[in-house]
Amino acid sequence: MPSKSTNIIIAGCGIAGPVLAIFLKMKGYEPVVYERLDRPTEHGLSLCLQPNGLRVLSLIPEIVPKIVGMQLEKLRFVSTLTEDDGLLAESDAPAALAEMFGNGMMGAHRTTLNRTLVEVAESYGVKIVWGHQLVALQQGSENVQVTFANDATDTASFVVGCDGLHSNTRISLFGDEKADFTGLTQTGGLSPTPAALAGAPAMTNFYGNGAHLICYQISSTHTSWAITLQESEEKESWHAMDKEHKKSIQEGPFSKWGYGAGELVATADKIVKFGLYDRPQLETWHKGRVLLLGDAAHPTSPHLGQGANQAFEDIFHFVRLLVQHNPSIESPSVEVLSTIFSELEEIRIPRTAELVMKARKQGESRVLHSVPACEARNNAVRAMWKNEEVLSAGYKDLYSNPFMPGRNEI
Repeated sequence: MPSKSTNIIIAGCGIAGPVLAIFLKMKGYEPVVYERLDRPTEHGLSLCLQPNGLRVLSLIPEIVPKIVGMQLEKLRFVSTLTEDDGLLAESDAPAALAEMFGNGMMGAHRTTLNRTLVEVAESYGVKIVWGHQLVALQQGSENVQVTFANDATDTASFVVGCDGLHSNTRISLFGDEKADFTGLTQTGGLSPTPAALAGAPAMTNFYGNGAHLICYQISSTHTSWAITLQESEEKESWHAMDKEHKKSIQEGPFSKWGYGAGELVATADKIVKFGLYDRPQLETWHKGRVLLLGDAAHPTSPHLGQGANQAFEDIFHFVRLLVQHNPSIESPSVEVLSTIFSELEEIRIPRTAELVMKARKQGESRVLHSVPACEARNNAVRAMWKNEEVLSAGYKDLYSNPFMPGRNEI
């Protein structure tokens, strides 16, 4: 086992932090996860675990069966445009993906998933410290001292920031910078699954004039949904809106959409609204003994559903390189860490930068104004889902990473 000096501090106990901690514990390190909140968050809606992310999670024994979620079987694309109303395309892609890539797509309630990951991490002996927000880093030749907002301190061989879009680790390394508002907001909730959307679990995209709604089942009874609009900037608070604002949404035009979409809007217990942000691309994700992963390094808008999945890809490659370059599991030198971090960046920065841009473009293409523009979009959706060659190439590009089934190196 490594000496005490091989402790690793992970900032953030959201989705990525506990998963990284489990992998490090499995490899003989002693990770400690520090989280600014006092307990696991109750905010957030859902996320879609996709083949690349599930493939990484499946390397942790028995974790995937513990995840509460819904295996999706279909994709549907529906127009609510008066001039072009109805089903645009339907695909069995999610079911086919399981055969092609070893895993399919799973809709999951974010807070339930977070609690599961925390419980699994603790079952592996990972120490999680709540109510500690990282505010400063002091790097030495052999370790890093972390200071928290409550004046507590801790020291580790190295630090990994998994603390999300508003990462204090990133600020401590590279200074404060303004997150880029994409020009889009989302309003969403969790609702009983309407009869029109029951049956084979599906992810459904509804296209309107100036609005887009995506939804998918997260359990046998409930569906998560989110409406994307072009609006003025809205901060990412995740707090439920007040009764008056909620009523205006639930009695507004989106509640009149057909095919089950309106019923989702009208029946949600609570509704949240938040702006969609990304950040300028970093040229490096590390400085000295401190590294950024996941949204702390490359936050993205949600339109490809790849945020958490890309964080898991980061984790896979980081652990792989750590095992390769530090087989002794003793505290690595700055030079060894530089090699690990730099090789990670060489692999991951180009891929994540490309996906951040694709996600932003996807969001922009979904929210179009004017009937002609919307009709052209609808026709493009129809054509795309008839082109098997293009679809196959897209699946391969997105889901064959970070390794193919049976070929992992950790």
